Amino acid sequence: MAERRPVADRLPVFPWDRLAPYKETAAGHPDGIVDLSVGTPVDPVPDGLRAALAEAADAPGYPQTYGTRALRESVSGWLERRHRVRVDPDATLPTIGSKELVAWLPTLLGLGPGDTVVFPELAYPTYDVGARLAGATPVAADGLAQLGPARPGLLWINSPANPTGRVLGVEHLRKVVAWARERGVVVASDECYLDLGWEGERPLSILHPDVCGGSHEGLLAVHSLSKRSNLAGYRAGFVAGDADLVQRLLAARKHAGMMVPAPVQAAMRAALDDDAHAAEQKRRYAARRTLLRDALEGAGWRITHSEAGLYLWASHPEYDGWGSVRLLAEQGILVAPGEFYGPSGARHVRVAFTATDERVAAAAKRLAQL
Repeated sequence: MAERRPVADRLPVFPWDRLAPYKETAAGHPDGIVDLSVGTPVDPVPDGLRAALAEAADAPGYPQTYGTRALRESVSGWLERRHRVRVDPDATLPTIGSKELVAWLPTLLGLGPGDTVVFPELAYPTYDVGARLAGATPVAADGLAQLGPARPGLLWINSPANPTGRVLGVEHLRKVVAWARERGVVVASDECYLDLGWEGERPLSILHPDVCGGSHEGLLAVHSLSKRSNLAGYRAGFVAGDADLVQRLLAARKHAGMMVPAPVQAAMRAALDDDAHAAEQKRRYAARRTLLRDALEGAGWRITHSEAGLYLWASHPEYDGWGSVRLLAEQGILVAPGEFYGPSGARHVRVAFTATDERVAAAAKRLAQL
């Protein structure tokens, strides 16, 4: 009988563990560390969202895996109001944040050994992890031509992209949809930064009619309220798109107990129905982005892409990615090496601008001294 390998043996080493010595160096700065390595929100959860959570706290029964009808209507309303996407509320589904869906989507779709999952060459590591958890083969590719006659089980796209902030144009998205439909390939679009465009072309959802022709067949869009509404700690996300695919996901998630807590569902409704708090948060990020970008460029780093999202994709002519990590750590600034997101990121670093105003200002001051 063949020896069974633990699931953990299929997975890569958790990359952030390799940052530990640089974090220790940065923490030794007399004015403290400025941690720009992870894009975690630091600003308060808006009062209205906390009130909605508290008001729904008396929730002794099990929540609905499908979410309440009211929540699904809020999802649908937000997509149409903010992104000109019309989707039936029944073709939406709340998720426990977006990362769990990214990690488990290949498994929930029934993929396994013999199937392939395709994702960008520079990408959020969880796309690769999700393929490995399912026992499928992960394939990193930026162009459809690289795939030849292959028929993947799942194709991930990410626009605006993590880590680069790149936005895919409408023509590119149309080609992806056409290619996938010719081959019967499911396309999952990670759109967690869709509200955070800064310059250039406005980011479009794969569900936008200009992209998909008004049909959501074979398409799923994944969203999160972590960044837009500071709800990372609530684990609040959703998926929308092809009604048949959403029902398949729902059926599997019911068995697996993948339920968003009822109070979190109430907070999600409040968040999706209110655009004012999101606009205020975006203004905060815009100011931090401008300050950090100017400081990095003044200190010799070049910013590539970065037209959307919560990160600056930076490279220095004299250092590779780890060299930049070391140099910045010596100034008390912690960033993520681009290698974490794929080999082609080896000369870059990803710099988050989610720290507080005070910490971002401290980082800019230190960069000015380099």
